[in-house]
Amino acid sequence: MENHHAILGGNVVRREIQTDRVLECERLSCPMPVVKTKKAMEEMKPGEVLEVRATDKGSVADLQSWAKRTGHQYIGLIEENGVFRHFLRKASNNETKAEVQFPHIMSNEELKQKLASGESIIVLDVREPAEYVFGHIPGAISVPLGQLEEKISQLDPGKAYAVICRTGNRSDMACQILAERGFAKVKNVVPGMSRWQGAIESDE
Repeated sequence: MENHHAILGGNVVRREIQTDRVLECERLSCPMPVVKTKKAMEEMKPGEVLEVRATDKGSVADLQSWAKRTGHQYIGLIEENGVFRHFLRKASNNETKAEVQFPHIMSNEELKQKLASGESIIVLDVREPAEYVFGHIPGAISVPLGQLEEKISQLDPGKAYAVICRTGNRSDMACQILAERGFAKVKNVVPGMSRWQGAIESDE
């Protein structure tokens, strides 16, 4: 029998984690795991633990960022046969934070026009590498949301960025991270690649 383990607070845990509720999000892509997690958390009591099971690799960065933004505790992760088992603890009311959306947005059409006119703007694609490979805006830089903090030093805070993901959810979080680090010319592209009508290239 396989030994599945999770890294929780630096300790390797090999026993089953006690949860109050399990949320099945297999085969759902961004933003659905976060949307369903948010709804489930609203129905739970402070201190209760929710296990979210997802197959979308992007759910790792999505749920960790969402927890950080809302004050709920992201306890840890177990990856088992392609299923990501996320464990989150509901915070008490005085620990939670109102979820803030990044205020500066740009429509897909606006981005398309800026690129066509040759305007100096960098397209930052924060989807998972596999999503990027199968189709991205020509010239877009791939920096998955989960790697943004470690790669932020490679980006120039003086330049203008159009940040894009599949639906505008991950890119919203990415814009908030960039703004906190002094990037002043950042816009979230909504609704993102799921509705992109412009040019696309792939690395297949």
